[in-house]
Amino acid sequence: MSATVQVVCPGCHTANRLPRERLADGGVCGRCRARLFSGSVVELDAASFGRHLEGSDIPLVVDFWAPWCGPCKMMAPEFVKAAARLEPNYRLAKVNTEVEQELAARFAIRSIPTLVIFHRGQELARTSGAMPSDALINWVRSEGG
Repeated sequence: MSATVQVVCPGCHTANRLPRERLADGGVCGRCRARLFSGSVVELDAASFGRHLEGSDIPLVVDFWAPWCGPCKMMAPEFVKAAARLEPNYRLAKVNTEVEQELAARFAIRSIPTLVIFHRGQELARTSGAMPSDALINWVRSEGG
């Protein structure tokens, strides 16, 4: 294992390096001074999605959703609960498929909500449908490496 981990800032989307043994301590972005881990979900657009997908050593768990989707709305608070428990080992993010239609097409999102786990640019796993935070956490930990 590497002595450092690259983490993308949830605020300005700049890559930062942290010592692996200090990952749980969090840290702040060298550019914008935002906390690198706040236990919250990151909203991504096409540009910031690419930065998090390719620029982080932390697995990225993405909720592809739409504002009109009832199950997506039901799962949103569960996803936030999961983010608080899974950081700093995973970054949880949301992509609005109504706004980011090219990303939805690129990843063949056919139903929503769809959750996809990525690591170092590669898709590791996906599942569709809303789930409570405990089930989501168990799925991420079993499929996300």
